[in-house]
Amino acid sequence: MRRRTRFFGGTVLVLLGALAVGQGVLASTSAQTVTAPRFEVDPLWPKPLPNHWVLGSVIGVGIDSRDHVFIIHRGDSTLNQRTEVGADANPPIGECCRAAPPIVEFDPEGNLVKAWGGPGEGYVWPESNHGISIDDKDNVWIGGNGPRDSHILKFTHDGKLLLQIGVPGQAVNSNATDHFGRVAKITFDAKANEAFVADGYGNKRVAVIDMTTGKIKRFWGAYGHVPNDSNLGRYNPSAPIAQQFRNPVHCADPSVDGLVYVCDRPNDRLQVFRKDGSFVKELRIAPNTLGDGSVWDVAFSRDPQQKYMYLADGKNERVYVMDRQSLTILTQFGDGGRQPGQWFAVHSIATDSKGNIYTTETYEGKRVQKFLYRGLGQVARVQGVPWPKR
Repeated sequence: MRRRTRFFGGTVLVLLGALAVGQGVLASTSAQTVTAPRFEVDPLWPKPLPNHWVLGSVIGVGIDSRDHVFIIHRGDSTLNQRTEVGADANPPIGECCRAAPPIVEFDPEGNLVKAWGGPGEGYVWPESNHGISIDDKDNVWIGGNGPRDSHILKFTHDGKLLLQIGVPGQAVNSNATDHFGRVAKITFDAKANEAFVADGYGNKRVAVIDMTTGKIKRFWGAYGHVPNDSNLGRYNPSAPIAQQFRNPVHCADPSVDGLVYVCDRPNDRLQVFRKDGSFVKELRIAPNTLGDGSVWDVAFSRDPQQKYMYLADGKNERVYVMDRQSLTILTQFGDGGRQPGQWFAVHSIATDSKGNIYTTETYEGKRVQKFLYRGLGQVARVQGVPWPKR
């Protein structure tokens, strides 16, 4: 009897211990989930392009009022004639393939709507186009980060030139009032008729311009300082925090509540300003990331308050889902690779009216992907590839 009592007593203790461990595991698992927007990749978007067209490095994405998706890419300059665009070789070395025109428009289902762009009469096409944005009138704006790209181009929805702002070929000068310095991205405050310029790959500033005339109204550097073009050298995460931006200043996106979110890409930080350039706060993200940096682009959720912000990290190959106002990182998704839902240098990010996310990839990535919004729900803090549920 004593032996049997000891056996049952020991068994109860083991079960209680196992239950306690199990509850601890459950508590730990629960702590690793959070309520946040959920996404899954659409592996069949967009549909194949016609005419044996292929994309080069895709370095911009914008959404118009009908949820049409505009991308801009670098064709022949980033495509290998021997292995990718044999039909463009002189003489041709094969039937496939050739570079698509620089600007490609898709409808929400992924059908090609129109493709256009490149050199034309009355304007200078950038040496290295960079970024594409659609304003409230569905006009199309682009910049460029080539050595002589000190200007901005504004087109109608269908590609007719409206305005060339600045003169190409000007020297880097972050205090210039008549030209830019290798612009990365342009965004808009339609109510104020202002465009915010991430300026950029040569200059080290945010510039604000009149959307009608293109006149530069104001500009600022990191922490709201007067911009300085001194060479800061390579980023060192253990060094004192830089008081100026490094190149490139890769995004400058105004929100509905009067804040501006600036991607200081190689410094691994996101800085927040008021629209007058006064500094509010900053967040360092993956601060040990070297080289290309971690803070590449941002986009906002489409609810009236823009509660969430999505930040593309093209070096660590992920998208962070953040509470916009607190800058809290709620979750992250994605990974490096070639399959849908993975990335090779995720470069630009945008959202449509339904909350879907679109991303582009530069370098050898050369594509655009769509991530379907699946509502709010419990997600892991580190999700991995958001593959469709079967």
